[in-house]
Amino acid sequence: MRSYHLNSGAGITGLSIKEHPDPRPGPGQVLVAVRAASLSYRELMIARGDYVLPVKPDVVPVSDGAGQIVAVGPGIRTAKIGDRVTATLFPSWQDGPFGVQHLAQLGGSLDGMLTELALLDESALVPIPDHLSYQEAATLPCAAVTAWNALTGDGSGPLSGRTVVTQGSAGVSLFALQFAKALGARVIATTSSPAKAARLVELGADEVIDYRTTPDWAAQVRELTSGQGAERVIDIAGDLSQSLKAAAIAGHVASVGFVSADPPLLDPRAIFNSGATVRGIAVGSRAQFLAMNQLIEAHRIHPVIDRVFPFDQAPDAYRYYASGQAFGKIVITM
Repeated sequence: MRSYHLNSGAGITGLSIKEHPDPRPGPGQVLVAVRAASLSYRELMIARGDYVLPVKPDVVPVSDGAGQIVAVGPGIRTAKIGDRVTATLFPSWQDGPFGVQHLAQLGGSLDGMLTELALLDESALVPIPDHLSYQEAATLPCAAVTAWNALTGDGSGPLSGRTVVTQGSAGVSLFALQFAKALGARVIATTSSPAKAARLVELGADEVIDYRTTPDWAAQVRELTSGQGAERVIDIAGDLSQSLKAAAIAGHVASVGFVSADPPLLDPRAIFNSGATVRGIAVGSRAQFLAMNQLIEAHRIHPVIDRVFPFDQAPDAYRYYASGQAFGKIVITM
């Protein structure tokens, strides 16, 4: 088998392919022939050396992948050879709140999915919805589960009839748009160009704000909501001050990331004045993954994929993702 390896901070040029003997599953483990893997922003952070969680030396990178079980170890209960599966990013996080006991993560402190064969714990497996390809399923573990948690994980009730703001056209934002519409919400999306705006409308966005021509997009959100603001804001940029301005009283801002090169400082008065809650999102549990898949199956949702690269061109996939040109997910096939 072949797998890519990377040391944190080594950059994209640090990716290297190594050959290994085919692994054998131990107790409670399965061996998965990985058919596709997908890049998320965390992979660029690991390459740069600024990922917030531990990364082991010479790790097999990439948390997201999908494939088929080709061997099972002793003590396996339900998984069987031939099953199409993916896995949770945090394998031990089955349900409930996140905690330090669940910090072990694929593609970080544990070997990940940029490999031809992956050993996974049975308890981490998640079945692939029947209507999805391996390429589509590979996009789910990080971005999709994060979006699902951001929309539903605060326990504040149904989204039907409420307003959700999504930012940009990366994976989390597009999944949030698709899920919010399936859950009956109105979606206001922000973007940076008319071409992207048109595609967001095709995916179901009710209104789109070009933040380049309308820098104070939060004011525009309030105008579109008759001054009330949005019940949910999915903040992927790190500009929490703007997101709080866009949020309704008792609304929720899901802080998903900070892709801005230099996110602005947040004045504590902005939180007080908004009356909204800010919640940091750490992907989600296996239980949330399973619940999300039920929605995906019921509404026949298909992830948005921008480009697919072959395994031998994985560094090119990283570079393309880092360019910021993508509309949707970047997938690597084995």
